[in-house]
Amino acid sequence: MERIYVIEDDDNIRDLIHIALEGFGYEVSAFESAEEALERIEEDRPALAVFDLMLPGMDGLTAIKKIRKSSSLKNIPIIVLTAKDREFDKVAGLDGGADDYMTKPFGVMELAARIRSLLRRSTREQKDQEVLQKYCLTLNKKTREVFSDGQKTELTLKEFELLQYLLENSSRVITREELLNNIWGYDYDGETRTLDMHIRTLRQKLGEKGGSCIKTVRGVGYRLVKEE
Repeated sequence: MERIYVIEDDDNIRDLIHIALEGFGYEVSAFESAEEALERIEEDRPALAVFDLMLPGMDGLTAIKKIRKSSSLKNIPIIVLTAKDREFDKVAGLDGGADDYMTKPFGVMELAARIRSLLRRSTREQKDQEVLQKYCLTLNKKTREVFSDGQKTELTLKEFELLQYLLENSSRVITREELLNNIWGYDYDGETRTLDMHIRTLRQKLGEKGGSCIKTVRGVGYRLVKEE
């Protein structure tokens, strides 16, 4: 399930977006201020963020620029949702780092459609990247090299493919069934010991710091998190 950050200081609008996006199947974290969102975003990287511009304290545009300056966060898709509808404001928002710009009043169906479009584009771009980086993990698809906390790590073919899939889909929880179908290429009916074994050996080879990035989501599957 993909996580969406919503940064909006108006309680009614924030609640409306929260409820609507959950209805579309997203996991939503809502914040009243940019400062609150930035405190969480590094350790709980969302798939996409929806930012109001006029916020208490730090304004949305300043927060977006901070995100774009971060090597680990700069590729997060961002939609601006604001009452500022002048052409100058739109240009400033897009030039400041937003991927899309919507003005209030708005329709939740259109917002959801724009989110889907950005997420599809983000997924394609991520899969086209030759080098994948997340937290202390680096994977080079061309040379098939993996580094964990700066140390080169030798992986088997399936371990490499498993880590690559986790990195390419790092913004969400990946189910066991999805991993089995995409890595092993078949519908697995029964025990998931094959996957469990590969996750265990992958964690061991990545070391204490890198291995802790692979979190088990009980009853669902796995996701990448910031190393503990």
